[in-house]
Amino acid sequence: MSELNYVTKETLQQMRDELSKLKTTGRAEIARQIADAREKGDLKENAEYDAAKEAQGHHEAKIAQLESALMSIRIVDAKNIDTSKVSILSKVTVTNLSTKKTVEYQIVSETEADLKAGKISSSSPIGKGLLGKHPGETAEITVPSGILKFRVESITA
Repeated sequence: MSELNYVTKETLQQMRDELSKLKTTGRAEIARQIADAREKGDLKENAEYDAAKEAQGHHEAKIAQLESALMSIRIVDAKNIDTSKVSILSKVTVTNLSTKKTVEYQIVSETEADLKAGKISSSSPIGKGLLGKHPGETAEITVPSGILKFRVESITA
């Protein structure tokens, strides 16, 4: 079994909606593309047919991946977050001790991660390094470019 994936109710619903769309309209569209390509003649030398079959394979792989992710989901409610330490779904304000820049991140599952929105994955190096830290603590995090030091300023739900 894969690793547990903690998400909000909203993200769970988005994932279910996406899976439903992939299984219905997505499969129908690919079947139409395959049928259109099949009508164009010899399948041995039909690049459109090959491309449609390849797209079908990618589509089915995405469905399988989403189904697998849904089996390992646990719902987390933001109201129940312990703000005494960094945990999944908590918002943490940190200061990079080398640049003195302060940023706020929300620690989320890999599925919800969006750096532009300030959401980092709990499985990312920074996310892992911050988990369990208390306000005032310093986290030394090894990233590909070296070691980063972050001081936890505050934690909110």
